Amino acid sequence: MSGREQLAILAFADAFEIIPRTLAENAGLDPIDKLTELKAEHDKGMKWAGLDVFKGKVVDSWKEGVIEPLKIKTQATKSAAEVTELILRIDDVIAASNLSKEGGGMPPGMGGMHPEMM
Repeated sequence: MSGREQLAILAFADAFEIIPRTLAENAGLDPIDKLTELKAEHDKGMKWAGLDVFKGKVVDSWKEGVIEPLKIKTQATKSAAEVTELILRIDDVIAASNLSKEGGGMPPGMGGMHPEMM
């Protein structure tokens, strides 16, 4: 991917890194070291690599018995994406409202209703 799509994908990937980073921080571990170790194991093909905060190291989560239902993760990811989209739409409406106050109308292509019609 390139351009805006690449930026969106990178931002989405960064959002998922918050989980192991927060786990490491809350366990008193160095989050940068643990994220680096985790990424290295994933790059080596260790599909189920995860952070064991009790041992303070990266382990094979499948072998350790840490199995989470895919449906829950899929729904959480979908809900997060939908909330993000709603926030961006609200931001567009607010931006359009500010533009209409300054210039007397919405610019072409801006969605939503004119503020006077709300």
